[in-house]
Amino acid sequence: MNTPHSPSLSAPASSIKPVFSHTASDLFPAVLAGLIAVLISYAGPMLIVLQAAQSAKLSTAQTSSWIWAISIGAGLVGVFMSWRHKLPVICAWNTPGAALLVTGLATVPYQQAIGAYLIAAAAMTLIGVTGIFEKLMAKIPKSLCAAMLAGILFRFGVDVFANARSDVAGAPWLVAAMFTGYLLYKRRTARYAIVLTLLTGVLLWAVFGWGDSHQGNALALQLGLTTPVWTTPEFSVSAIISLGLPLALLCLTGQQVPGVAVMRAAGYEKAPTSQLVTGTGFISLLMAPFGSHGVNLAAITAAICTGPEAHQQPEKRWVAGIACGGFYLLIGSFAGSLTALFLHLPHALVTTVAGLALLGAIQTGLVNAMNEATEREAALITFIVTASNISLLGLGSACWGIVLGVISYYLLRVKTKA
Repeated sequence: MNTPHSPSLSAPASSIKPVFSHTASDLFPAVLAGLIAVLISYAGPMLIVLQAAQSAKLSTAQTSSWIWAISIGAGLVGVFMSWRHKLPVICAWNTPGAALLVTGLATVPYQQAIGAYLIAAAAMTLIGVTGIFEKLMAKIPKSLCAAMLAGILFRFGVDVFANARSDVAGAPWLVAAMFTGYLLYKRRTARYAIVLTLLTGVLLWAVFGWGDSHQGNALALQLGLTTPVWTTPEFSVSAIISLGLPLALLCLTGQQVPGVAVMRAAGYEKAPTSQLVTGTGFISLLMAPFGSHGVNLAAITAAICTGPEAHQQPEKRWVAGIACGGFYLLIGSFAGSLTALFLHLPHALVTTVAGLALLGAIQTGLVNAMNEATEREAALITFIVTASNISLLGLGSACWGIVLGVISYYLLRVKTKA
């Protein structure tokens, strides 16, 4: 198990060789990890954003602006923070918040929703600036963070084999071929196993149409830069209560906490969490008038870029953060057209690549969760609750997993001491 050393992870930029001093083959796995992370974001969570936009009856220009805002916001923060701190800082948009907006935007005027976005972003920035977030994370044992990570990612590993039951023509064959290829590639060259598996899947899809539910439908793709649309915010108490505060809470518990947990589980304990939360909150403020409902630290896609699949040397994985941010900036610039290309890839292909790419992160999470004998039961509770995918009182399983895990940890620790 690769455990990064604190000095190398917290070293100033001047003490680390520039990225251009590395060979292309050395950087390729990190760049690929960034690409896969972006691919997963557009092929999965983006569907929720599009559904929310349809629910709000937004125009095509407003929807494209929304996608542009969250993509550019995530890209800017990811590139800058990864370069500044030499850490794989992976950002994304508030996926639980987007799920909330599927129903929330149906009853709240769009201008008032933009005002609620601004309030949520301001709250997140304040939490980061005051250092409250970092003090909170210091109270959570690392084993529980690792267990929550494993619980979040567990269903992605399961989905690899769940696709074998798909009714889509050729999907089981596509999954079987990709999994077999992954094992063979892993045996020969672990570094390039994921990229070869991805290429295998794309080739099989292109040649045989396996896993494609839109067979026979030509994809008309017209490239064009997206023009962001400014929406003047209106502030409403009802909109702030129904959208703004829940968005901030979901971002904090459903995205920021798991995002930091992923970094800590990968060994980046000295990551400046308050600065990262402040940065994502600030960019959310800037992008809110263009439709962004919130930019935050990523959890699921971050696991791909912070683990050994991105690079065997932890101190070089920050390149994956820059690559991920760069791809967000590129794709976000063409949000109105390139999004269709990403969404056209077969679901079975995307989920299989994601699950296989996350196997190493799942393994690391489970190992670190069970590392301390006195914390194993609390870590197990965290893992089970998080993996259950429950939703209660508007909060997701990741939040409940860490809450019940922390409660169990302190209660069992008191009992043990007694």
